[in-house]
Amino acid sequence: MLELFPITARVERGELSVGGVPASRLVAEHGTPLLVLDEETLRAQARAYRAAAPDALVVYGTKAFANVELLRVLASEGIGADVSTLGELAFAVRAAIPGERIVFHGNNKSDDELRAAADAGATVVLDAPDEPDRTAAAGVRRVLVRLTPGVEAVTHEAIATAHDSSKFGLSRDAALAAIDRARGLGLDVAGVHFHVGSQLAQIDESLLAVDRLAAFCEQARAELGWTPSVVDLGGGLGVRHNREEHPPEIDTWVAPLLERLRERWPEPVQVVLEPGRSLVSRAGVTLYEVGVVKESGGVSYVAIDGGMSDNPRPQLYGARYEALLANRADELVTGVYRVAGKHCESGDVLIDAVELPRPERGDVLAVPATGAYTLALSSNYNGIPRPEVVLVRDGEARTIRRRETVDDVLALES
Repeated sequence: MLELFPITARVERGELSVGGVPASRLVAEHGTPLLVLDEETLRAQARAYRAAAPDALVVYGTKAFANVELLRVLASEGIGADVSTLGELAFAVRAAIPGERIVFHGNNKSDDELRAAADAGATVVLDAPDEPDRTAAAGVRRVLVRLTPGVEAVTHEAIATAHDSSKFGLSRDAALAAIDRARGLGLDVAGVHFHVGSQLAQIDESLLAVDRLAAFCEQARAELGWTPSVVDLGGGLGVRHNREEHPPEIDTWVAPLLERLRERWPEPVQVVLEPGRSLVSRAGVTLYEVGVVKESGGVSYVAIDGGMSDNPRPQLYGARYEALLANRADELVTGVYRVAGKHCESGDVLIDAVELPRPERGDVLAVPATGAYTLALSSNYNGIPRPEVVLVRDGEARTIRRRETVDDVLALES
């Protein structure tokens, strides 16, 4: 199972360690629930993208997990930021990511967001018919146009974004009109963008989207005399949350896209890639303390001190995780257990069935592949504060997001 954990994960003397830090030490010093991010894995994923597409601009899909120090680590590897709100932009600016490496998305951008994007020097992706005028008025200079290529991705319907009825992007005719209007307003319409969806496990839909994007650009050249200098291929590469999932590796995902692009574009273009979860998911491990262990109707339950407030992906997308007992990592399996959170919902189940040694109160449960879309989607449901986040490297752990307190949760109350 260690192949699901960060690349530095080890089991030594019966205990899981990440980044050279034993789980028992992490829990003793930082408590639980605790999101542990491995810096070496983050850097390895970033370098894999840079190696697969050395001439591309790679921007991190910040929505996977917005954190200033995480963005700084990625920036030091040459990675920019893909943002979609005023808040995400603020994270990128705080991390000192330069405007030329920030791409600003959003299907309903406010005027404040457009002005902030202009102040940051970001490239804005036009996503609606009224955006050329509003973007120009806000002072933005450089834009892309998001095309909806009409591609059905094989993924959960909530994270498919390129089908004809998607809330994102513009149809072919609307995109042509947006290009024409934006150029008339003096905007630098640098290129085009598409995004097929998230947690993608096959390349076919993305290759089809490249073909449709190329056909659109041929039409734009014929009708408007416009040719893109930038082609943004979005992101979406899936990751392993369990041993049954086998998405492509970064290089085997990127190479066919770049090859298809070279076939369809005779002149060179600047390529932009927007990976999110494939940069950060494997780097994350969440540690929980085991509480109640009981039988109910033939089901063996293990209750943890977190749940759907810090990781709602099982409820939102049917995500399936695996786990091990970090403090008893070399013991033999004795049964199958359902891992339940502490929230007042019967659906608050993190893992429906996982093989474990019989857990006991006080054990530490480690859930891998939680670096993306866990805390990013978190809440204070039942008044529970959000967990702390630590970055581990070379036997040291440092806090990059402090644990919330109940006082924090109450701070906005009158």
